[in-house]
Amino acid sequence: MDPDIALFVDVVREGSLAGAARLWRLSPAMVSKRIARLESRLGLRLLHRTTRRLAPTTAGAAFHTEVAPLIAGLRAAEARVTQNGGGPAGPLRVSAPTSFGRIWIAPYLTPFLDRYPAIRLRLDLTDDFIDVIDGGIDLAIRITATPPSGLEAHRLADNRRVLCASPAYLARAGTPQSIADLADHALLAAQGQFPWRLTGATVNGESRVETPSSEVVRELVLGGAGIALRSLWDVGDALADGRLVRVLPAHEGSAAVGIWAVHAAAGAPMAVPALLDHLREVWRDATWMT
Repeated sequence: MDPDIALFVDVVREGSLAGAARLWRLSPAMVSKRIARLESRLGLRLLHRTTRRLAPTTAGAAFHTEVAPLIAGLRAAEARVTQNGGGPAGPLRVSAPTSFGRIWIAPYLTPFLDRYPAIRLRLDLTDDFIDVIDGGIDLAIRITATPPSGLEAHRLADNRRVLCASPAYLARAGTPQSIADLADHALLAAQGQFPWRLTGATVNGESRVETPSSEVVRELVLGGAGIALRSLWDVGDALADGRLVRVLPAHEGSAAVGIWAVHAAAGAPMAVPALLDHLREVWRDATWMT
């Protein structure tokens, strides 16, 4: 395999020539020269390059889709035969939802990194959809009822969601006694989160505040702005200390929604199962797991 192809895969993965240069311990100018050499050999342009932005061309994206799994497979095979029990090594790119990654992944990474110092971890936190293969993601955490097809998927935990509000809001607006009563209350949800599919009911509504951020919704419900449907991993602490209380406890979010880890079906680096094992271990006693 032409090493320039592996370099191209890393350029796309890092999103910049400079990022790939750091991985390969080359100068950005040398990376640019080698990508140009590959483009010349193939007879097509692989990357759009400006001073501010780098992105694959249509042909480059198609080429990346073909070769990225091959490079990953070769690297995994090489690691298996050369590490001799030394543990996972090399780049590991992980994507996760913003709130979940901030609360339940980032604080627990230090022991993992200490155990596997040869891993070069990149953690991307975003609520936007990122294609695992095209985005060069080794492992993605998804909160969904239907993990994407064509990938290997592991259901790590249920994602219990409950209706909740602050005591101050309920004192002011009253406590709903039925699903129908929610029509008379201020509801809070990020864009795209309605309708609420609950056990035994579906709630169509409009959020009192329009926002794309689930973290903003959390702060609004804590501040007494209304009623929200929130995951226990997100508000379990506030329910435990009384800052929030459950509303209509007979109705929870659909049990079909879970916390999933997804990755390419073949060629995943050795660091992927190592990180999955670590996350399962550190989450084992979390209250939202039960």
